[in-house]
Amino acid sequence: MALNPLSQRSTLAERIQSPKLAEVSKPLRYHLGLPYRVFQSSTDGCFPAKGGKTTISCLKSTIEVDLICNLMKNLRHLSPSHNPRIALALTIGDPAGIGTEVVLKSLADRALLNLGAKFTVFGDRQHIFKTHDLLRNLSNEQMVDPSNLEIVDICSDGEISLGIGDRNSGEASFAYLEAAIAHTLAGNFDAIVTAPIAKSAWKKAGHEYAGQTELLAERSQVDDFGMLFVGKSPHTEWVLRTLLATVHIPLSEVTKQLTPVLVEQKLELLRRSLLQDFAIANPRIAISGINPHSGEQGQLGSEESDWLQPLIDRYRQRHPHVKITNPIPPDTMWVNPAKAWSDRDRVSLGYDAYLAMYHDQGLIPVKLLAFDRAVNTTIGLPFVRTSPDHGTAFDIAGKGIADPASTIEAIALAVELANIRKGNS
Repeated sequence: MALNPLSQRSTLAERIQSPKLAEVSKPLRYHLGLPYRVFQSSTDGCFPAKGGKTTISCLKSTIEVDLICNLMKNLRHLSPSHNPRIALALTIGDPAGIGTEVVLKSLADRALLNLGAKFTVFGDRQHIFKTHDLLRNLSNEQMVDPSNLEIVDICSDGEISLGIGDRNSGEASFAYLEAAIAHTLAGNFDAIVTAPIAKSAWKKAGHEYAGQTELLAERSQVDDFGMLFVGKSPHTEWVLRTLLATVHIPLSEVTKQLTPVLVEQKLELLRRSLLQDFAIANPRIAISGINPHSGEQGQLGSEESDWLQPLIDRYRQRHPHVKITNPIPPDTMWVNPAKAWSDRDRVSLGYDAYLAMYHDQGLIPVKLLAFDRAVNTTIGLPFVRTSPDHGTAFDIAGKGIADPASTIEAIALAVELANIRKGNS
């Protein structure tokens, strides 16, 4: 099924046929550096073309691309019966990994289909079909038929080999995400769900980003963003939310980057996200210490007493409706969340969110509790973005054994957060 961004047509929209993506030998690059296929309408259109079909054979400038994106965005709002369904863009991530597999398996999940959202997949159409044909002979697990999907077809210039992340797979996954970002910023989607990529493959392709989060933030032109990990307990339905103050940096750099300005920025970002994305107006937030035993009164480090505790005291004065803990020793902060995760009678011990100071301090407990359910959520963007909390798993790519559970959770959470942002819940 072709991409139809004009799902509700007005009289004007009927004059401009809804475009579908067509095959083309040479992908176009426009101002985002994006490989893109030309458009071709499925019926007679407003542009003269041989055989009664509309063909834009080449978009020669960024202005033409911008005009088309803006037109598509505006036409969505012309119909008096505009459909309020959430529109999700899903990227397949690195095509050499398990991204295509977990996306195909996830979109066969009946519970996701019952959410009433509209799903569009960004990736190489030929690769998606080939992977589907391979996997259906290896696994009895249900997968969606890609012929029933809406696909933004972004061709891969080089050869892709399952299980081998290289320059070609890195370039392809980068292009998929760029396309999804461009469409979402143009107003065609409410959220992006990204399958995993390999940072090393991006680097081989010449893209120097720490990860997908940084590219999303750059293209959205935001500086204040963060990685929030969210997991819902299957035992108690309590929700674990963990924000990292620092992310993908060496441990030796943590204390250099972990400044009062940064921690206060992340704390405020977390408070705003809890309100905007989760509708929690009076949150309870637990903050981890930096040093063992939170410094033990300066015996094991002085950051807590020098600036972290005073920062918390000032924040409490400015936001009296927010309940914030003093710095909790990192080795004991996760005891109560574990109880809330596993015991319905102890759910009240859990806080609405946790602020961890560095990567492993926050993600070791998250993955111990919620490895197959945790979702990476980028907060601070003008749209919702989620991602499964696992990697490309090149070692099992093409074997039909990848578990889609985290991707299913990522899609479900994206729909939930997008509905909250749109006031649908």
